[in-house]
Amino acid sequence: MPELSPRRRQLVLAICCMSLLIVSLDNTVLNVALPSIQKELHATVAGMQWTIDAYTLVLASLLMLAGSTADRIGRRKIFQTGLVLFTLGSVLCSLAPNLESLVAFRMVQAVGGSMLNPVAMSIITNTFTDPRERARAIGVWGGVVGISMAAGPLVGGLLVDSVGWRSIFWINLPVGLAALLLTWRYVPESRAPIPRRPDPVGQLLVIGLLGSLTYAIIEAPSEGLASPLILVLCVTALCSLAGLLLYEPRRAEPLVDLRFFRSAPFSGATAIAVCAFAALSGFLFLNTLYLQNVRGQSALHAGLYMLPMAALTFVSAPLSGRLVGSRGPRLPLLVAGVTITACGVLFAAFDAETNDVLLFTGFVLFGLGFGMVNAPITNTAVSGMPRTQAGVAAAVASTSRQIGGTLGVAVIGAVLAAGVAGAGSPRSAPYADAFVDASTPAWWILAGCGLCVLLVGALTSGPWARETARRTAERLDRPSAAGAEGQVSASSRA
Repeated sequence: MPELSPRRRQLVLAICCMSLLIVSLDNTVLNVALPSIQKELHATVAGMQWTIDAYTLVLASLLMLAGSTADRIGRRKIFQTGLVLFTLGSVLCSLAPNLESLVAFRMVQAVGGSMLNPVAMSIITNTFTDPRERARAIGVWGGVVGISMAAGPLVGGLLVDSVGWRSIFWINLPVGLAALLLTWRYVPESRAPIPRRPDPVGQLLVIGLLGSLTYAIIEAPSEGLASPLILVLCVTALCSLAGLLLYEPRRAEPLVDLRFFRSAPFSGATAIAVCAFAALSGFLFLNTLYLQNVRGQSALHAGLYMLPMAALTFVSAPLSGRLVGSRGPRLPLLVAGVTITACGVLFAAFDAETNDVLLFTGFVLFGLGFGMVNAPITNTAVSGMPRTQAGVAAAVASTSRQIGGTLGVAVIGAVLAAGVAGAGSPRSAPYADAFVDASTPAWWILAGCGLCVLLVGALTSGPWARETARRTAERLDRPSAAGAEGQVSASSRA
């Protein structure tokens, strides 16, 4: 990528953030609309889980493929293709006649979404080469997540209450088209000097692992843990995982380069991403249903209730980016782990849902923690890797987020579905009592996710961890340097 002026770099960052905005806004808006979708399309808890997880599952399965493909054939080209598909999928979702169609069109959205965030992060990484500038840019990137969380519940609630749930997908159309035109005009093309070759076997194994595991978790409450279907899905997930561990190290250019995980900060960032985004997706899923189906709030009022969480995320995300740039990722990760854990314990042990003061305190704690966690995840994932591997490294980090989001909705939804089974219709007294009882173990799970963020963050952000990152980067860069020298020699001979 050619060296850009400071103003042009900021413009590229803004364009990339537009793609993050529509993807993040889509998820937060959809959560507020779930009860309305449930009512109009007669969806079960599992059906609502699939409207979210069909998207995150496809996204997680294709992110690494999109990252490596962008490194190979051009990041701008793949980014533009993703904008087109995501915008088209949004229009189709707004026209869905039934739940099955909505789930299918969400998958179309996800194919486009898989080409946006990791590719945009790769563009940012190659645009901002100075570590401090990159950390600040990633802080802005994290701040966009806060904006989407702040605006999503309010915008979604307003649209659902005034126009209907289908209108939540319309807002992606103008932003997507504007980002497409600006990308064509201002974002330069870039690709890796020595890109990776496709790995279809690895791709199929990733799809088999994530798909079978998610399906088993979501359908287990209705099918039964010992049912043949669930057992077959669990065996498929285990076989796919074993296949990845055995097959990928044998390839010269694997889809999932397991050498990345020799870096303790990278492995820690991956685990933290899974835990943090599992907590986020479970938090939004639980509270959206609780506020509307148990408390009887409208979609707009439910969005207003969650505003303290969104506001704290918006404020703390750029602060986290500055802390990462000046002091490293350790402090933001520790703050995130403590506050997310405290939020889960507050709801699980002190029944925060039944008291408005405790409810808002829990929302503030979660918003602060989640805002702090995103920047260190992203910065750790890409800063210790060679720039030629930026697309793949960013895709692994993004995949970890989506896996966490998928598992969070699947696990929390499964716990909730088992607890409210046979409790009657939403907003009835038996349903409300069953929901509160079922949410207690779900909140303990979220507290456990926060504790994992705290412990893993403390373990993988010290001097020993940084030394493993340095050694890993050297090993990864060695083959690339050798390959580049070979190409230069071949060119000289010719």
